Formats: sequence, structure tokens, C-alpha cells
Amino acid sequence: MASRKKPIVWSIAGSDSGGGAGIQADLATFHDFGVHGCTVVTAITAQNSFALGHVSVTPRRTLAAQINALDSDLQADVIKLGMLADDGVVTMVAKYLASYIGFVVCDPVMVSSSGGELSSTSLSECLIEKLLPRCDLLTPNLGEAEAILNREIAGLEEVERAAADIVALGARSVLIKGGHLSARNNERHDYWSDGVDGFWLSGANVDTFNTHGTGCSLSSAIAAGLARGYALPDALVIAKAYVSQGLRMGVQLGGGPGPVAHVGWPQQLIDFPSLRRRLPADGPRPSFPSCDGELGLYPVVDSADWIERLLACGVKTIQLRVKDLEGESLRLEIARAVALGRKFAARVFINDYWQLAIAEGAYGVHLGQEDLDIADIAAISTAGLRLGVSTHTYYEVARAHGLRPSYIAIGPVYPTTSKQMAYNPQGLMQLRRWVGILGADYTLTAIGGIDIKRARAVLQTGVKSIAMISAITQAENPEAAVAALMTMIEAAQ
Repeated sequence: MASRKKPIVWSIAGSDSGGGAGIQADLATFHDFGVHGCTVVTAITAQNSFALGHVSVTPRRTLAAQINALDSDLQADVIKLGMLADDGVVTMVAKYLASYIGFVVCDPVMVSSSGGELSSTSLSECLIEKLLPRCDLLTPNLGEAEAILNREIAGLEEVERAAADIVALGARSVLIKGGHLSARNNERHDYWSDGVDGFWLSGANVDTFNTHGTGCSLSSAIAAGLARGYALPDALVIAKAYVSQGLRMGVQLGGGPGPVAHVGWPQQLIDFPSLRRRLPADGPRPSFPSCDGELGLYPVVDSADWIERLLACGVKTIQLRVKDLEGESLRLEIARAVALGRKFAARVFINDYWQLAIAEGAYGVHLGQEDLDIADIAAISTAGLRLGVSTHTYYEVARAHGLRPSYIAIGPVYPTTSKQMAYNPQGLMQLRRWVGILGADYTLTAIGGIDIKRARAVLQTGVKSIAMISAITQAENPEAAVAALMTMIEAAQ
């Protein structure tokens, strides 16, 4: 039996003779993501960079033969749907998908990125009736969303309602792309929803003429990310970064708009979106002070006693993470930790209890992702506290990026015993990637399963701070462990 070394993604879409969109763009994207791409060609188009001249729909027998050939040997981990050409194609594809158990990403190609009509009203009705209930993710642009809903979407404020209505029509989730909506804060805003949860992805407004194939590339990048094992929110973040990179680096090849560039996995922060639960307000966002340098050794401890003991060793950054106190006892513990920070001129962060951190005048507060849902971020900013945020995935890093915190914690690097984690270890390779993407703009610290033996390898990724819990608090000689770690980190600076 053949072994599967690469995930397989099908593109069921039309062929673009100009090479900028359709299956040509999909295959280029699949290559960049390291997945194997297979194609079911639904139509052959005669087009170049400025005009769509002719569309020849694939005969049903030929279409069925392609599907059957792939299904018997190269089954898809994920299927991406693009231009489906006519009602007959939609019907046949829907029939196959009725028994397919994998994820389906549908780019409903009705209106091209340049504004050209690619399908009829009857086709959009057929797509809604027969295909929408099998779409795990629909990725319409503004014109396509309006065609599906048969109404105008006047602006960004109407997008969330439109997404809810599309999900109500049968799609399992939808990403409404904002490229044709007005920019806000010089960003373009896409909105995803499954009818229960939702979030906005905001990326830099790339001023370019070369936009051919944006929708195809985005949907195929999402499909490829899913096939690589990323959760849908992470795949959305990665795909938006990929397309932003492609827009930024695209070049004109003919007389019309050039194609989105396909230049590999996104590696620069300029291309990565920020993520927010609500539509970003027009104007400046809350800001947070810097940490005045790298954090260095960053112990995370559960009492003010530990803070006093470790600050006396020369530690300059520390976090109080209290789980078993409440009321006045909790307030007094936090007040003491803050006072010790002032006494030793150290950076003391308070985990979770942002109200008490503000009240006691703490240096900073550290929040996990679940805390971001309930904390008053604006109040923390107004109080002048530093903000640190825990991240474990692309989705969470994008959410942190939306806040522009004082530092970002990356983890877990290794398996950890300090608490139950819902995430697999990121490993050194991913940590190195995050340092490359974020390191020039953010103070970073690595956390999770790091002990003295592993610390040197962690520092070799380029990260300049390590957060530790049990490696210090459970050490035979915590003072000696701190001294060895501080020497190691200082040598790596």
C-alpha cells in the first residue's frame, strides 16, 4: 500500500488560460503550502490579464471521469471549490460531496476580483439550494455575498448581519472578504462567522493594481492550511497573510492587473492580520508602554514570598500567578508583590487580576486568551500598565497583534506539567519562526516545559527571554538555578 507523505487537496474549478486565477493559482498555492494538488477542471476559459473572452463548460461525462479517477486513488483530505460554471456542474459536484466526509472550502466564483460577471442568477440559486449545505466554509467577496443574499451590503457595519444570514441559508461558516469594502484605519477587514462565534481579520491595505486571483489564492490557501492540520481559525490567519504577501509582491505581466504572487509561506509581520471580536473602531487603538528592554529570565510564581526570594537573587522580571486566594487575602498578596517590585526596581506582572493590578499600581498585567474576553483592555491601557499576552496558535498571535501588547508569550515550547494544555507543543522550529516574524516589533518570551537542560536550545532560536515555573520553584537549589539561567541568558544576548 502506498504511504501518504503529503496531504492531498483537490481543486474543483475552472482553468484560467492567463495563469493568474482558477486551478493555476490553486496549484501554485498548494505548492507553497507543501500539499499535493489534484484538479477537476469544470471549465476552460479563454482569458488574459484584462478580459474574459470565452468559457467552455466541461462535459458532464468528462467531469464525472475526473472525479471518479481521483476518488479511486487520490482521495482528498480537503476539497476547494471554485468556478462551477453551470447548474449541471453544481448538481454533479453536490452529488459527490453528499458522501464526502472531509472539509469543503467553497469560493463562489460569481464575480471576479476585477468586477466581471462569471455566472448567472440561476446558477447562484442552484448553488444556494444544492451546494451551500455541504460547504464547511464559504468565501464570497462583496459582490458574491450580495448575489447570494439578493441585497446590497452598504458598508462594514452590515457585514456581520450578512454573514449570519448566509449561515442561515445553509453554509456551515462564511468568510466575507472586505477587499471591495471601504478601508478603515488603512486596513482591509474580512469577517468570519459560523452563526455562533465570529471575528474580524484586519490586514494592511495594499495599494496595488495586481489583484488577479486573490479569491482563488485565499480559498486554496485556507484549504491547504486545513490539510496541513491547522484548525480553521489558524488557517484563516495564515491564508490572509499569504494573500497579503502576494498582493504586496505581485507584478504586472500583461496589459491588465497582474496576478497575486506565490512566493512561499508568509514570514513577515507586515503581512499578518490582526484579529478582533468586534469591528475595529475608526481611529487610534489603546496602546501599552514598552517593557524597557528584554525580559530575560522570567519566573512565574504563586506567592509574594517567592517573589521576594527570587528578586533578592537579581531577577528583574517576575509574574505573580495566584490561584488559591480571594478577597482581602488576594488583594494583600498583590499589594505586597507590587511593593516588592518597587523595592527591587523589578518588573512585576500580575496574572489575570487586572482590576487589582490597576488598583495597586502594578508594573503590568499578564492575560491569557480567555481573560481577553472579559478584561477591560482600554482601562488597562489608560492606567498605564504594561500588558503581556499568552499565545499558542496563529489565531492567538493574530489576536495579540490586534492589541499591540507590551510583550507576547509563545508556548508551550515543550510538553508542560504546570497545567492542562489544550495545545500541542510548538517546538523549537515554530518558536524560531515566531521570533523571525515578531521579534523586530515585539518583546517575546518563550514558555512551557523549559528546564535548564533545554534552555540553551531555546535561546538558540533567537528568543531573548524564557519564562519558567517548575524549573525554578521545584529545583533543589532555586538560587543556584536562577544564577545559572541568568548567566546563560545574558551570554546569549
